[in-house]
Amino acid sequence: MKSVTRLASPSRRYLHLSQARRVTPLPIIQAGHLPTAPLSAASQNGERVDRRWRQLEPFRRGRELHTTESQSASATGERPWTDVTVEPGPVYLDGKPVRTSQSKVPLPIPFSKPLLATAVAVEWDFLTSAQQALQPHNIPATSIASRAHDLTAEDAATASSGPIRDNIIKTVLPYLDTDTLLCWAPPPGKDADSISQVEPSLRDRQISTAQPIISYLTSSIWPGVHLRPGLENGSIRPSQQPQETRDIVRGWLAGLKAWELVGLERAVLAGKSLLIGARLLCEWGESFADVRKAQSQGGKRFGIKEAAEACSHEVAWQTGRWGEVEDTHDVDKEDLRRQFGNAILAIGGASLPPPPPPS
Repeated sequence: MKSVTRLASPSRRYLHLSQARRVTPLPIIQAGHLPTAPLSAASQNGERVDRRWRQLEPFRRGRELHTTESQSASATGERPWTDVTVEPGPVYLDGKPVRTSQSKVPLPIPFSKPLLATAVAVEWDFLTSAQQALQPHNIPATSIASRAHDLTAEDAATASSGPIRDNIIKTVLPYLDTDTLLCWAPPPGKDADSISQVEPSLRDRQISTAQPIISYLTSSIWPGVHLRPGLENGSIRPSQQPQETRDIVRGWLAGLKAWELVGLERAVLAGKSLLIGARLLCEWGESFADVRKAQSQGGKRFGIKEAAEACSHEVAWQTGRWGEVEDTHDVDKEDLRRQFGNAILAIGGASLPPPPPPS
């Protein structure tokens, strides 16, 4: 009976076997100023920009000091050109034309795209070293013009579709199934919080933005095509568009001109939406003037701002609820607009005759 009582009594268990020791505080003997108190996060964009400029000031002074040293361009890594000029066609660096990244041939800009030529010149004028030209994100207008030139040369050399065009179509077409414009949020349920039940809801905003774009495309360039939502019945896996729709869109992509197809590719990759890219192409493409004339409603044109907002409803909804992450959401927002702008420069232009040859 005694042993049963001993076994039934609770036993104590220790997490460690080391002896407890008391903490001995030591005096602070380090001399010097106390560290500065942490600054609160900037609440306005103006304060954020001012703080960034103050942080970059030492780097700017160091760069100015570095450029004043009398060293050769090869030793310092500075850019080997001084003047950037724009002439009808190519862009010149100290009289030498800018070359394409792949074929290394002079990069001619169509005469009907003077704004694109200016954008290429501005990019090279802002570079501080030749090494920066090796990074495509520093020269987006040059890279898109170079790709369009290579595709133009390929189309002229081959009677059928070449590898560059095939790769672009193979890259762009899958976005039709996962299109940002067709992936709508599920309707808020009964257990949703008060923020999710605010009218209009995220789903309502997405649908109200998508319907005019879908109606425009299905009545102008894809007549009779049925585009169904990518997410149905609360599924997280997008459903594939009908095969007939995919065939029609594939044929339409195969018939685009080189500059239009390359500009469409840039817009699709930026916005993750083939429909938004096609809408930009219809609004700004040189070959779609008749479509714009037939669909003209006298309203505001579909431009960079409208395209960026159409593919960013969910991000805007979430940041409006939880706030933006500094140097992340704001940078992505500006980069998205920059990519759409370069796409418009590539597909847009005026149908101008080439300038007369010099006398």
